[in-house]
Amino acid sequence: MPRIAVLGLHHDHVWPNLEELVALPNAEIAGAADPYPDLRDKFSGLYHAPVYDDYLALLTKEIPDAVFIYTNNRVASQLAIDAMNRGMHALVEKPMAADRGDADAMLAASRDNGVRLMINWPFAWWHQLQHAISLCLEDKSIGDLWMLKYRAAHEGIVKMGHSKHFADWVENEDLSGGGALVDYCCYGAVLARVLLGVPDAVSGLWGNYFRQDLQVDDNAVITLKYPRAMAIAEASWTQHGKFGAYTPIIYGETGSMLIEPRLGGRLLRADLDEPAGVEIEVPDPETHMRGASAHFLWAIDNPDKTLHPLCDPVHCRDGNAIMDAGIASARQDSRLVPVQE
Repeated sequence: MPRIAVLGLHHDHVWPNLEELVALPNAEIAGAADPYPDLRDKFSGLYHAPVYDDYLALLTKEIPDAVFIYTNNRVASQLAIDAMNRGMHALVEKPMAADRGDADAMLAASRDNGVRLMINWPFAWWHQLQHAISLCLEDKSIGDLWMLKYRAAHEGIVKMGHSKHFADWVENEDLSGGGALVDYCCYGAVLARVLLGVPDAVSGLWGNYFRQDLQVDDNAVITLKYPRAMAIAEASWTQHGKFGAYTPIIYGETGSMLIEPRLGGRLLRADLDEPAGVEIEVPDPETHMRGASAHFLWAIDNPDKTLHPLCDPVHCRDGNAIMDAGIASARQDSRLVPVQE
């Protein structure tokens, strides 16, 4: 039974993933480490496992089989490399890294040590999005794809219910890699990479329109240029209400798909015969496709199997390259910037 160590508790996505992990019969928590005493106390109140204030001390003393990493983006990359160099599998929360360079180093550590590296995205476990990806890539059910749109938006990290610990690093460019663009355009970037491949070039536009207390962008958009397609990834930390948020739309030569957000959302298809759209039945996914923890444990047990395309570290590394190009473009008045191969 794999023993999983938790490195970092100040990425708020950690808590639902730990709930999912402990509900599974085939893993146990080896311990957790975080520099914040209140987060260590919270963990201790929920789980019977040792806690540390030092990440490497946890790895050295507990010697886990694998790690969950939930720190800021800069620290997460180095911790993943440290763990993989010790022969441990690593699950890292999105967006793989703060930049392409860190992502490349993580990939190299995974390959050099023969261990699994998986990147978790909350929307990867929406059954309707999984089915849409399968229909588009395997069945070509709406023909060749020519456009993808995805908008991620909320009213502010703390305002939407996240902790100050989380906001303190997400809103800090040195710790996260950027602002709203890195935090939220990453979803559209990785989804475009999965559906359309690596773009030729990217244009970025960002601004700080309302959050003058921040030194980073609070709204951003990147556009991805392909030989015969395009994609748009939008991000906002200032949107009140959810109009247009978290709803991927995929356009193909013979139809379009709209994916409603969250678990339980519908998958809709529109075409010339059904211009208003009809619902597509979504099959129940296999057990290992129902959540991050289940998929990670399955991947450890099946090293030759292919990861969920959204969790594949190569795709996620390319997502970082797309964001790097978007940031470079935004700094150059939205000039198209080629994506680093």
